[in-house]
Amino acid sequence: MIKVTFVEGDGNARIFEVRGGMTLMEAAVREGVAGIEAICGGSCACATCHVYVNETWLQSIGRANERESEMLDAVPNRQANSRLSCQIKLAEHMNGLEVRVPSSQSP
Repeated sequence: MIKVTFVEGDGNARIFEVRGGMTLMEAAVREGVAGIEAICGGSCACATCHVYVNETWLQSIGRANERESEMLDAVPNRQANSRLSCQIKLAEHMNGLEVRVPSSQSP
């Protein structure tokens, strides 16, 4: 199991243990993380699963591909650590991953 911390837009930290192989977005939706709408269901077409990856994890996660980067261009407040959670497939080496949901996505 992989431990993942989601910090919601209001600052509430929620820690979950999830299976490897699922996406970060799937874990967020399953656990009801506030601000992760995932309207497109994970097809990298809407950016409603935008998160900020804790900078200590950026190298382990890898960079956004071209399609994801184009989608991120449309989100307000894009940062260097912005990613779409639907494009992050969880693996054992990501145990302890921490991401923050932008406050602009808070319900």
